[in-house]
Amino acid sequence: MEILHRDSPIDRQTTLPCFLLALAAATACLAWAPLLAAQSASGPAKLTYSKLLKGSVPEYMAVTVDANGEGTYEGRKLDAPFSPRRLKLSAATTQRLFGLAAALNYFQNVDLESHKKVANLGLKTFTCEREGQNHRAEFNYTQRREAQELTELFERIATVQEHIASLEYAIKYDPLGLPKELLQIQMDLDRKALADPELMVPALAQIVRNPRFLHLAQVRAQNILQRLQNND
Repeated sequence: MEILHRDSPIDRQTTLPCFLLALAAATACLAWAPLLAAQSASGPAKLTYSKLLKGSVPEYMAVTVDANGEGTYEGRKLDAPFSPRRLKLSAATTQRLFGLAAALNYFQNVDLESHKKVANLGLKTFTCEREGQNHRAEFNYTQRREAQELTELFERIATVQEHIASLEYAIKYDPLGLPKELLQIQMDLDRKALADPELMVPALAQIVRNPRFLHLAQVRAQNILQRLQNND
């Protein structure tokens, strides 16, 4: 019987794939670490981003999401009643949100304000509810890269929710306004300004299927659906 030595070719061929699999598993664990850390006996952690800027549209907006991707969005005038919309984010977007929050120590003892003289860009607030504790950080303008990326991601989530609300309103009450709204969605897709745009699919499909809508609206809705399907 032939005995394989430790440095034999067969042994090396067996060891290398095992090493690569172990490396891939370790990398995956690191990527999901923020979400795993966000789970506790008291329930999943929650992140909230809010912005208040009088005169803007909307004047107040807030996105809340937990470690499972479940959350709400609210966009309204300051004097309007509270009216949150439920949302469900993708695993990739949720992972990115909590990864950035982890890089900012979940907003515990962190100063995000640049302390520079800049225009009023709106009072922005990050909040994290985690392990029975609540931490928050407020700023008008920040130079922290992670905070900038987290702000941009939340804003892109909010933009999708605003588009969904506008589409649903136009479908019910203003079908002639659909082409304009759909054109704006196309422009936002071009600018990569939307996070989880697939959430718009139900409203877009409804426009495509219903012949009572303008042909232009149906063509644009179909174009957007194709782009989303192709991850464009």
